[in-house]
Amino acid sequence: MTDPVGKLPSELDQLPDRDPEETAEWAASLDAVTKAAGPHRAAYLMRRSLQHAEGAGLALPKLLETDYVNTIPTAAEPAFDGDLEMESKITAWNRWNAAAMVTRGARYGVGGHIATFASAAWLYETGFNHFFRGKEGDGSGDQLYIQGHASPGIYARAFLDGRLSEQQLDNFRQEAGGEGLPSYPHPRRLPWLWEFPTVSMGLGPLSAIYQARFNRYLANRSIKDTANSHVWAFLGDGEMDEPESTAALALAAREQLDNLTFVINCNLQRLDGPVRANFRVVQELEAQFRGAGWNVVKTLWGNAWDELFQLDTTGALLRRLREVPDAQFQTYATRDVAYIRDHFFGTEPALAELAKLLTDAKIAECFYTSRGGHEARKVYAAYKAAVEHKGAPTVILAQTVKGYTLGKGFESKNANHQMKKLSIDEFKGMRELLGLPIPDSAFEDGLVPYGHPGADSPEVRYLQERRAALGGPAPARRIHASAPLPQPEERAFKALYKGSGKQEMATTMAFVRLVKDLMRDKETGKRWVPIVPDEARTFGMESLFPSAGIYSPLGQTYDPVDRDQLMYYKEAKDGQILNEGITEAGAMADFIAASTSYATHGETMIPFYIFYSMFGWQRTGDQMWQLADQLGKGFIVGATAGRTTLTGEGLQHADGHSHLIAATNPASLNYDPAFAYEVAVIVKDGLRRMYGPDAEDVFYYLTVYNEPKPQPAMPEGVEEGIVKGLYRFKEGTPAKADAPRLQLLASGTAIHWALEAQELLAADWGVTADVWSATSWGELRRDALEADEALLRGEVQVPYVTQALSGAPGPVLAVSDWMRQVPDQISQWVEQDWSSLGTDGFGLSDTRAAARRHFGVDAQSIVVASLAQLVKRGEVPASAVKEARERYGL
Repeated sequence: MTDPVGKLPSELDQLPDRDPEETAEWAASLDAVTKAAGPHRAAYLMRRSLQHAEGAGLALPKLLETDYVNTIPTAAEPAFDGDLEMESKITAWNRWNAAAMVTRGARYGVGGHIATFASAAWLYETGFNHFFRGKEGDGSGDQLYIQGHASPGIYARAFLDGRLSEQQLDNFRQEAGGEGLPSYPHPRRLPWLWEFPTVSMGLGPLSAIYQARFNRYLANRSIKDTANSHVWAFLGDGEMDEPESTAALALAAREQLDNLTFVINCNLQRLDGPVRANFRVVQELEAQFRGAGWNVVKTLWGNAWDELFQLDTTGALLRRLREVPDAQFQTYATRDVAYIRDHFFGTEPALAELAKLLTDAKIAECFYTSRGGHEARKVYAAYKAAVEHKGAPTVILAQTVKGYTLGKGFESKNANHQMKKLSIDEFKGMRELLGLPIPDSAFEDGLVPYGHPGADSPEVRYLQERRAALGGPAPARRIHASAPLPQPEERAFKALYKGSGKQEMATTMAFVRLVKDLMRDKETGKRWVPIVPDEARTFGMESLFPSAGIYSPLGQTYDPVDRDQLMYYKEAKDGQILNEGITEAGAMADFIAASTSYATHGETMIPFYIFYSMFGWQRTGDQMWQLADQLGKGFIVGATAGRTTLTGEGLQHADGHSHLIAATNPASLNYDPAFAYEVAVIVKDGLRRMYGPDAEDVFYYLTVYNEPKPQPAMPEGVEEGIVKGLYRFKEGTPAKADAPRLQLLASGTAIHWALEAQELLAADWGVTADVWSATSWGELRRDALEADEALLRGEVQVPYVTQALSGAPGPVLAVSDWMRQVPDQISQWVEQDWSSLGTDGFGLSDTRAAARRHFGVDAQSIVVASLAQLVKRGEVPASAVKEARERYGL
C-alpha cells in the first residue's frame, strides 16, 4: 500500500517527528545537492553521513555494502613487520615447487590443482610469516582450515622448510607405502601435518565457526586457556555457494567470536567459470557478512591502483567499478590494453579523460596483476586488522587472479581448474617472472626440476626463524602425551545391569540416565559434552538442564519462564550442554570439534550427540565422513530410532536405513541395543576402546528407542556377545524332542516382537525358537570380513557369527526395525538357511501395531515367516502358512 502521493510507508512513519521543519530542511538540502551536483554526489554524502554516524556509535542500521575499494587505504596501512624481499623469494620458490609437483605427477595420471594456490600464495605466506601460531609455543596454537585445492602450495612450503623430501613431493596423490602425500588436507592419511579435512566444500567454514566457539567453551568451563588460539579458515569465493559455508554466520557474530577469521580468496572463478558472471561476488559477500554482524575487510586493489583513485575527482571510477560484473573483470585480465581503454574507460566522458592520463603500462599493471591479495603489505594490513578487532569475527575479502604467475595460458582462464600441468617453455617463462636461479640444464631430462635455495640459505633460515618465533611449524597436528582417561566407577553401569523390574523404560531414557550418572564421575564427569540440536526434552534430557547447565557465553540474562520448576531451562557461562537449536549440521560441527580436542588442544573430551535418528546420517552423512577423516571419537546417538517406533510421525521421521548408511563408514562402530544393560555394556566398552590405554581412532553409533518396555536384568556371561554383536538371549524349550526348531535373530526393539513370536510358535504350532539379541549387525560383518582377509593370507579364522550359531538347529530368521539389507549384511557367513524380515519402503503415519503389521515385522508376521521357512525344509505341513495367516488376520 502507498499513500496518496505514492510514497511507500516506512517504519519511520510510526515514530513521532518532534521537529517536522528540521526534517524538511534536511530533505530540502538533499534535494538541492542532487539538483546542483548530481545524484552521485548526493549518494556519496548520504553514505559518508551514515559511516560517520556508525563511527560515532549512533544506533543506526549498518551499511551493508561499501564502495568497491580497499577497506584499509594505503596511507593507513601499518608498517610491515618483516623483510619483504626475502618473503618474496620464499613465495617464489613455493609457487614454483607447487606447480612442479603437480606437473610431475601428471606422469602417473594423478592430476592435481595448480591455479588455486597460484592466486592465494601471498594469503598463506603472510600468515605463516607473521600470524599463524604454532603448537610449540604457549597454548594450543592456531587452527588452520586450509582450502583443499591449495594443498600443493602447503606441501611446497613444508619442502622448503625441510619437513618433506623431493621423493615425497613426487609421491603427491599416491600412497607410496606411507611415504606419499594425500591430494587434499587429510589427517587420517597424513596425521602429523593436517588437522582438518576441508576439501568437501562448505564443511570447512562451518567447522571453523564451531571450532572457534568450542575454543571459548573450553575456556569458559576452565578446561583449557585458549586465549592465544585463533581460527583461520581459507575459502574460495565459489565455495561460498555451499549453504553450509554461511549456515552459522549469525552464531559467530552473536557469540562475538573475535577469535575467528575467514579469508575468502576472491579470484572471481568457480571450478568451471565465473562465480557471479553477471554480478559482483565481493559486494554480495560483504552485504551477507555485514548483515550477519561480521567485521568486513576488503582487500581488492594493489598499490598500482592508488594513482587511478587519486585521479578520480568525479567518482566516475568508483561508479564504474560498482557496475562491472565479475565475468567482465575476469575478461579484462586476458585482453589487451586497447580493449580495456574501450570497454572499461570508454563508457563515460569522465573516465575517458582519466584514461588519457594513464600509460598503457600503468593500465596493464592495474588490470593484469595489481590485486590486493597479491601484495604482502595489503594482506598484512588486513590480517593485523582482523586479529586486533574485538567483539565480532572478521572476514577478509581478498581479490586475486586465478592462476597468477602461471602465464597467459592459465591466468583467469575458465578451464584453469582442470589444467594439470605446464609445458617446459611455460615453466621457463615462470622462472623469469619469479626471478629464480634455475638453469636451462635442469630441464634436460624433460622434467621440470624442483627448486630449493639450500638448507642453510637465507630464505630457509628466515622462514624457520619466523616459524620459531610464532611457536613452531604450521600446519601441524600433534597428539599430546596425555594419560588415558580412567574408567568411570562401576556403579553407574550397575544401575542398568540390574534392570528396571516392572517399571517400563525406553532405551533412549536408559542412555540418558547412564550419561547423567557418568557426568557425576569425579575423574571424567567434566569431560562429557552433551550435544543436542533442540528437542532435548524429547529425549528426556531436561533433567540435565539445572544440573549441567546449557552453555552460553553470556550466561543467563533473563528470568526463565519455568524458573519455579525443578527442571527449568538454565543457561550458564560454564554450562556443559551444547543445545544448538534446529541445526543438525551445527551439532555435528560441535561434535567434531569436541571429539578431536584431544589433538587440537591436548584435552580429551567425551562428546555425545543425540538426535532424531532420521536426521542424523541421512542429513549430515558428509560430516560423519569428516569426523572419521579427522580421527574424532565419541558417541553418536540416533534416538527415537527405527521405522515403526515413532508413532504418527510419518515418512520423514521414520528411520529404517541409518544403520545401512553407517555401515559404509570404516571408523563407525554401529550398535542397535535392545535392552538397557546392553547400552551400559556398549558404552563402557566404548570408553575403553576410545579413551583407554590403547585408544583407537573410532567413534560409536548407537540407536536407541522411545518405546517404554520393562528392562530385564543382565544374564551372566553375555558381555562378550554384546560387544561382538550377538548372543543367545532366550533359549526355547521344546515341547517334545523332535519339535521343529529355528533361530530368531533380532536387534533393538524388534527383540520384543521376536519374544512374542517365540511364545506363539510354541503355543500354537509346537515349534521351538531360540531368540538371539543381535546388538550389532555391522560389527558381526566387520569381524567376518577380517576372517575373509585372513583366509587370503593362508590363515584360518572363523567369523564370530559363524562360531556363535554353530550347531544351532533349524533355519535362521533375522528381524529388525530396519531395512532387510541391514541384517542381510551377515547372511553369507551363516551356515544355516537364512531369511530376514525388515521395514523396507517408505514410513507411514499410524500406530506402532499398525505400522508393524504393514511392514510384516510384528510377532504374528514373524510366526508366518518362521513357518514358511520350516515348510521349505518339510518340517511342518504346507498348509501351516495359510492357516496361520487366517488365524492371525494377516
